[in-house]
Amino acid sequence: MSKEIRQIAIYGKGGIGKSTTTQNLTAALAESGKKIMVVGCDPKADSTRLLLGTLAQRTVLDTLRETGEDVELSSIMRTGFGGIKCVESGGPEPGVGCAGRGIITSIGLLEQLGAYTEDLDYVFYDVLGDVVCGGFAMPIREGKAKEIYIVASGEMMALYAANNIAKGIARFAKKGGVRLGGIICNSRNVDREIDLLRAFSAELGTQLIYFIPRDNVVQRAEINRKTVIEYEPNSKQADEYRNLAKAIDQNTNFSIPKPMSQERLEEILLEYGLMDNLRDDYRI
Repeated sequence: MSKEIRQIAIYGKGGIGKSTTTQNLTAALAESGKKIMVVGCDPKADSTRLLLGTLAQRTVLDTLRETGEDVELSSIMRTGFGGIKCVESGGPEPGVGCAGRGIITSIGLLEQLGAYTEDLDYVFYDVLGDVVCGGFAMPIREGKAKEIYIVASGEMMALYAANNIAKGIARFAKKGGVRLGGIICNSRNVDREIDLLRAFSAELGTQLIYFIPRDNVVQRAEINRKTVIEYEPNSKQADEYRNLAKAIDQNTNFSIPKPMSQERLEEILLEYGLMDNLRDDYRI
């Protein structure tokens, strides 16, 4: 009997640090001996560059445009840090077509070419922004990814996006069996941030699975096109990512989220002072 591959999609507001978090998380899992494939689902093709130590790999859609339908797995997959298999879906030419089609095409081609091998422990889908419709919803709509984690922070727009993503997960949960595994806080050093994220997670009916503190070593590693795990493996921040990896590897707490109304979300933001801070900052 073949083992089941854990297929995980990472969502979150654009610019929240999904790709950085995913690459450091998967590097930590690989370091612990897990076999992993990362599928970048963003036309920018930046979901694997830290694992590969390069700007961007050749995307699936670019390869199909250049060579036609006769594609070999080796032409769209590269091996990165810790033996992680790396694929970038890519996108259409600017102004032409739907970027979500890249995800649909890529996953279908990877299945056709036998990329989902039995030796894999995990497949991670790093998904563009907070889009949960059309092609960008495919990892959950088609039941490919059974586990979802949302990267957020204590900032208002990050929480609005996380709540919207939860609505998408709830919509597809009954049909595809997808579940929310928790919120990952990628800290922005907002006042009372961890308390706010705990309350937000509880309201959604999930957990704050991990709080990643802010550390400039992340930016230094990115400048050098590396994960923190590779760049400064003995740093405290590298251990934070290892602890996140352990929390996800051992997680058994999955739920169908209960998204909040806009009014309830703003009540929580008010309770933790975020709306007051915004009024001060922008003189609302």
